[in-house]
Amino acid sequence: MRLVLISGMSGSGKSVALNVLEDAGFFCVDNLPAPLLPQLVGHLREAGTSRVAVAVDVRSGKSMSALPPMMGVLRNGTQLQTLFLDARDDALIARFSETRRRHPLGDDETSLGEAIRHEREMLAPIVALGHRIDTSDLPSAVLRKWVRELVQIDETSGLTLMFESFGFKHGIPLDADLVFDVRCLPNPYYDTSLRPQTGCDQPVIDYLERSPEVLRMRDDIARFVRDWLPCYIKDSRSYLTVAIGCTGGQHRSVYMAQWLAEHFRSAARVLLRHRSLAASGK
Repeated sequence: MRLVLISGMSGSGKSVALNVLEDAGFFCVDNLPAPLLPQLVGHLREAGTSRVAVAVDVRSGKSMSALPPMMGVLRNGTQLQTLFLDARDDALIARFSETRRRHPLGDDETSLGEAIRHEREMLAPIVALGHRIDTSDLPSAVLRKWVRELVQIDETSGLTLMFESFGFKHGIPLDADLVFDVRCLPNPYYDTSLRPQTGCDQPVIDYLERSPEVLRMRDDIARFVRDWLPCYIKDSRSYLTVAIGCTGGQHRSVYMAQWLAEHFRSAARVLLRHRSLAASGK
């Protein structure tokens, strides 16, 4: 049986992720109390269900504390994949304000900000149990695409290496494991002919590759990842996200992430994300 476990902050997009899996043919259960997971899995296994997705979050209350020790049991006989959806506090507050929905931990005496802080404390023990996705600035369509890419990965076959470009002006992604800052490199933005283009476009690539500093940093980052990748694999990691940041997330970081993704495709399963481009619709 393949079991995808979804958790994360309220308002981070768990319903979107669960809908993607349901559309992909998974048997989906939302808001299941954590102690009932083994019973559900056992029942569905006997029924011949091969793909299951379950959302477990703070709506389960204190029973959430049972989830971390239970995951070792769930791995016996199942191919377990865990996704943790997260977002910055300001993004979560904006979403709740737009929908006018009440936070699961909110009441007449608790502000929305306080409820979010309390939720983070409750979820802290499980953040590192799965792959973390920062949905702060992501359109729903992009989140759906990323979830579809992730659930197609066979987790039993090793580590998935993700290269992610971003703009520092939007903040460092919450899901980054390693962060490299390339803002010191020559910026194509100041060439008016290159400004509307991205690091995926050949004129920008040519501009950057004419700079010895770009080539040196590119090779240094590749060497660092290559040298330490075996240690992350040995640590039984399922995912390693390498985030490359420049000012706006359009030129330098995009080029660097693209090049690194191609460079490592023969060494690991690679996924590529351009966070700022996705948020801007480019």
